[in-house]
Amino acid sequence: MKARIKWVEDRTFVGESGSGHKVVLGTAFGPEGVTPGPSPMELLLIGTGGCSAFDVVHILEKGREAIEDCVVEIDAERAEQDPKVFIRIHMHFIVKGRGLAAKKVERAILLSVEKYCSASAMLAKTATVTHDFVVVDTAATTEP
Repeated sequence: MKARIKWVEDRTFVGESGSGHKVVLGTAFGPEGVTPGPSPMELLLIGTGGCSAFDVVHILEKGREAIEDCVVEIDAERAEQDPKVFIRIHMHFIVKGRGLAAKKVERAILLSVEKYCSASAMLAKTATVTHDFVVVDTAATTEP
């Protein structure tokens, strides 16, 4: 796996993945405090959420579950001292589908967090990683 990061100006960079995808990243600069994109640490959280969401969707689809949506909301805390690593990460999963069993969703999340998601495994070296979830049964939703 490869990546390339190019400095653009001020605190703005463009990251390019080995597969050719680009993302602007940076931190606040100047009196306006404008950020050109997510910070590198925000990208770590986004990557972790994406890694785990991918796993959960894949596991549930493989189990022939009628999953329709998966959202991961992440709340994290960093150490006060440099290098200001993450010390606490909480992932809240919102999984929607028709007749999804909570036990199967819970199993998919546990498999992701404890076995498959490389990003959360790495971050767990410095942070306490917790999670919870809700299942929304779209079959129970009635349209007016």
